Amino acid sequence: MKVLLVNKFHYKKGGSETYYFTLAQLLKARGHEVIFFSMKDEKRNIPCRQEKFFVSNASVQGKMKSRLKMVLHIAYSREAYEKMKKLLHEEEPDLVILNLVHKQITLSIIDAIKEYDRKLPIFWIMHDLMVACPSYTMLDGQGNICEKCMAGSFKPCVDNKCIKGSRLMSILSKYEADYIRKKKWYDMVDLFICPSDFYFRKLQEAKFTKRKIVMIRNPLPLDTVYEHNESDNGYILYFGRLSREKGVKKLIDAAEILQCRFVIIGTGPEETVLKKYADDISNVEFKGFQTGRILENFVRYSRAVVFPSEGCENAPYSAMEAMALGKPLIVSDKGGLPELVENGKNGYVYQSERGVGALAECIRKINRLTREEYRDMSECSQSKARKLFDPQQYIDELEKYYKEFRG
Repeated sequence: MKVLLVNKFHYKKGGSETYYFTLAQLLKARGHEVIFFSMKDEKRNIPCRQEKFFVSNASVQGKMKSRLKMVLHIAYSREAYEKMKKLLHEEEPDLVILNLVHKQITLSIIDAIKEYDRKLPIFWIMHDLMVACPSYTMLDGQGNICEKCMAGSFKPCVDNKCIKGSRLMSILSKYEADYIRKKKWYDMVDLFICPSDFYFRKLQEAKFTKRKIVMIRNPLPLDTVYEHNESDNGYILYFGRLSREKGVKKLIDAAEILQCRFVIIGTGPEETVLKKYADDISNVEFKGFQTGRILENFVRYSRAVVFPSEGCENAPYSAMEAMALGKPLIVSDKGGLPELVENGKNGYVYQSERGVGALAECIRKINRLTREEYRDMSECSQSKARKLFDPQQYIDELEKYYKEFRG
């Protein structure tokens, strides 16, 4: 089987790209051929044979030409449509799997796919909630959880300036969402795959498509290191994006209450604000962006890894990777995070509504564990990772659905 993977970024940027390249690895190991369709980026893209078909770079954070391109083609890209047609005729794939495609690539590629072969199966991995919420996070412009667009109208996105607090960007995103609905592109996709039960339930509630929606947890890579990890250097670790919805400010508030050491790894739009906020708190350390073995060791020698998200998380790879290394998790009750933690077994779930005190109490519980209790929690964490994120089982599921839709 030849599988076409589509994602707007073709370099290791975040969790969606971790999945994108992990899936390519797993498919190749199973004996399938993998090809790609993405966006050009001369500095960061991983080289591949199909890059001649990639679309021009477009980003609201790029240079003027790049920003203008995205604004003018936010709902439909003629370039993406034409290049996808050429790739399909040259490569003749058996299955197309979409990841992040809104805005930069656009759903215009679905027209190209269906014109090429109406029976060619299209699967879509739901890394965000864009199909139900134009801001994709279910957060309004003030950072509050909002489900108003679930009712069917995307007007609340504009009223609340949900896209980066900008009315213009919110108007453009509403236009995109309305255009997609008019074109009925979501009904041309054969299968929507959600990595968490939370996303599965929300997308069913949204009633955005007549097509099938299933839940399959994302896989870990084949070379994942699993450890029964009893060792720790006593610090509480957060690693991920430094943005408002991630709840890092609440973690800093907890650090001010407690005496233990806190390490924060990552970068993002809130980095400067958070560093200033923690300026007088001596037990908080920012280590910047880290990757590879350095990041792995920060996780390995932590006491626990915390995900204090205040938004609708899906199933973050950072949590999955921490579990594989035998680390207990402390997570908020938002989104899909609680699905990863068996309370008191491989970590703790705290109620966000109870405020910073609830988070601090879970950290105290972790720090009070005896050596034996910590060992058991570590063993449970890595055991759950093996079971929940098994790569072979994931490919089995994909192949099963491919046979179902290909006939």
